[in-house]
Amino acid sequence: MGVMNKLMGFLGLDNEEYIEETVQEEHEEADSSHKRQPASRANNVVPFQAREKEGIRLILCEPRHYSDAQDIADNLRHRRPVVVNLHRVEKDQAKRIIDFLSGTVYALNGDIQKVGDTIFVCTPDHVDIQGTISSVLEE
Repeated sequence: MGVMNKLMGFLGLDNEEYIEETVQEEHEEADSSHKRQPASRANNVVPFQAREKEGIRLILCEPRHYSDAQDIADNLRHRRPVVVNLHRVEKDQAKRIIDFLSGTVYALNGDIQKVGDTIFVCTPDHVDIQGTISSVLEE
């Protein structure tokens, strides 16, 4: 199972469902060993295409500390775009958060764009940002 998780992680596939299903399968196996009935695994298989049909979940974040940047990066690693509003953090902390997120999106082949005075959009590689905000260009 560890090799499968590493392979899915390398391919950039979110394996949260796989882990949840595996735990459920182990629970069913434990129950079936007590009842002496075979566990049905066919119902626990989730096709990869089903994930794409669900749509993209956009995460909105207002970090209050530099430590919140890791939670934002985790969402990006799980291929979720994030809108970050930095108006609640001090200027030096906001700069550190943006530096951290810039490194994260670079490592993931994603993108980060400023869309407001303290608002940034961070996207993984499968999300394209089109257009520009004129007030940001004037700065």
